[in-house]
Amino acid sequence: MSAHPAPLSRRDWLKSAFAAAAASSFTSPLLAATTAPTPPRRVTVGAHAWVYAATHPGNDYTPVLPQVFADFKAAGFDAIELMHTVLRHEDSAPRIRELSQRHQLPVLGTSFTGAMWDREQHGTVLAYARTILGNISKVGGRTFGTSVGQLRGVPPGTRKSEAQLDAQAECLRQVIALGRDLGVVVNLHNHTYEVENDYHDLNGTLARIPDAKLGPDLNWLIRGGGNPVEFIRRHGKRIVFLHLRDQAASGRWGESMGEGATDFTAIGAALHDVGFSGDAVIELAHEKDFQPTRPFRESFRLSREHVRKTMGF
Repeated sequence: MSAHPAPLSRRDWLKSAFAAAAASSFTSPLLAATTAPTPPRRVTVGAHAWVYAATHPGNDYTPVLPQVFADFKAAGFDAIELMHTVLRHEDSAPRIRELSQRHQLPVLGTSFTGAMWDREQHGTVLAYARTILGNISKVGGRTFGTSVGQLRGVPPGTRKSEAQLDAQAECLRQVIALGRDLGVVVNLHNHTYEVENDYHDLNGTLARIPDAKLGPDLNWLIRGGGNPVEFIRRHGKRIVFLHLRDQAASGRWGESMGEGATDFTAIGAALHDVGFSGDAVIELAHEKDFQPTRPFRESFRLSREHVRKTMGF
């Protein structure tokens, strides 16, 4: 073991400090310019529990939350994204916090939906959003992917009116503010209706809230007639979150990612080109007549590997 050096006197310490400061003031501009830039934040890859929720009344999969946490941890994910249906109970936060700690699997955030286009429902939507945002912040979540609500009881292809888009934006602004107060980033999460009709719904929202963050579901975007690579290149700086899922050329969802026809290599290249540094979440889904051939845990593991190989995350 080497001997400890003798401690510096205050005078010697001051001499050393002034010498170091002087040296740093004459650092070569070339050296400073060639210093390596800070690398972008590592993309967090998480998983969403829709396939578990789909078979439960009201999509409330609280009874199987322990299995979901265990499966996602075993499949190699960095974090879990929840659904609002498991965050609305009085004991939601302590239950989820305990599971997160037990499995060492952080909670990334939650998905959410509300009929924001209907001004008469604003009070109900905002009260519910306040509850869900409060609970997601208590368990360490930082993202809130919200849909703005689909028109109901209207003929297919009906577009939201300018008045409905105004109401939608008014409610969404308040939800964004609620999230900001709690340190939770609200992003616009699409299904098909937001991107159909040449993005009428989404463009209507962005025209009213130009700085809104986006969390596109790239598979719903494809089903709504959009091109994910073009969308990424157009909106790259707004995108902070992604949902990923695969589908076959026939349009049916694959049991796991890598079993369909979606070009995730091209999608990954576009994301790298725009400097994406947000969160990517795998949300598997299956047709109603589909019968799984393997445990969900294995399908999520295979999907996680596919994202690593094709997208570099």
